[in-house]
Amino acid sequence: MGHDPYTTAITAGRPPAEPGAPMNVPIHLSSTFHANGHYGYVRDGNPSSAAFEQAIGALEGGHALAFASGIAALNAVLDMVPTGSTVVAPLHAYSGTMKRFTELETQGRLQVRRVPMDDAAGLAAAAAGAALLWLESPTNPLMEVCDIRAAVAAGRAQGALVAVDNTFATPMRQRPLELGADLVMHSATKYIAGHSDALLGVLVTANHDLHAELAQRRVLLGAAPGVLETTLGLRGIRTLPIRMDRAEATARELAQRLTRHQAVTRVRYPGLEQDPGYSTHGGQASGPGAMVVIDCIGSTEAVEQMCGSLAIWVHATSLGGVESTIERRARWAAESPDVPAGLVRLSVGLEDVDDLWDDLLLGLNRLL
Repeated sequence: MGHDPYTTAITAGRPPAEPGAPMNVPIHLSSTFHANGHYGYVRDGNPSSAAFEQAIGALEGGHALAFASGIAALNAVLDMVPTGSTVVAPLHAYSGTMKRFTELETQGRLQVRRVPMDDAAGLAAAAAGAALLWLESPTNPLMEVCDIRAAVAAGRAQGALVAVDNTFATPMRQRPLELGADLVMHSATKYIAGHSDALLGVLVTANHDLHAELAQRRVLLGAAPGVLETTLGLRGIRTLPIRMDRAEATARELAQRLTRHQAVTRVRYPGLEQDPGYSTHGGQASGPGAMVVIDCIGSTEAVEQMCGSLAIWVHATSLGGVESTIERRARWAAESPDVPAGLVRLSVGLEDVDDLWDDLLLGLNRLL
């Protein structure tokens, strides 16, 4: 029987418990290793990265491969898809992911069918003849929730590979491999590393052949991560359970308060009973996570100014760090045109809930 995830996050990826041995795997600053050992060249793997992979693999229930970034992990998967194949992708998702799908479609490399992640019937129809279903749930930044089990069933019926971007939920809240997915991807830069100091991606699969093929893609694409980054990622895993608990509890409270503020027309958070994804998310995840998205009144300029005027909330992109960040997502040209100009993404961190609320309240009141 496996351990509880709280225990796994602490114990996985440790060196053997021997007298005088270190508790943590050392940072192996070497690109080359002596011949005839387990490691030969750092691009193929190294002890520091292996420890990180062991830990995240144990949390997700599979075998992990670390990559230089989340986008590098995505590209390794797409590199396996034969030219001319059809892939099903989210209509709304992380802008970098969507830009890559558009680029490959424009080049004639892939045929892309885009479907809202909360449209189970649409996903099932789009899966016909597809080689890959790339899912994201909840989606970034619209917080749409995908019925992962239903999407997996549709993909399996077509013989398609099913991959899930699990960055927002983390394995502490959602385990897509247990829901039938073939692959899980994380931008480990976010919650897994958790301190806004490491660029890192990861893929996890329970299929040994698929793992070996992805490992080869990592080598040939030059997508191996640095040893410092994987060490920071492993350090982040040690506190991931307690960080997620704290941030989620604060996010729940802020989401409730935000529903009552006159400057907010909509709160997108699957922890609210009125949220469209509430039931679906609750049926496949153990909690709603710590990302809260709000639609604000006021001009684009006023909302942008509000984001930059706060004292505790950091006006910055990215997410999942110990610090709370705020961003109007439509400020990025690559963002979907369906994202409202006044949509603001909140990544809730570990600060005091009332301090965060008081700071946000000052900004929101300026929109009235």
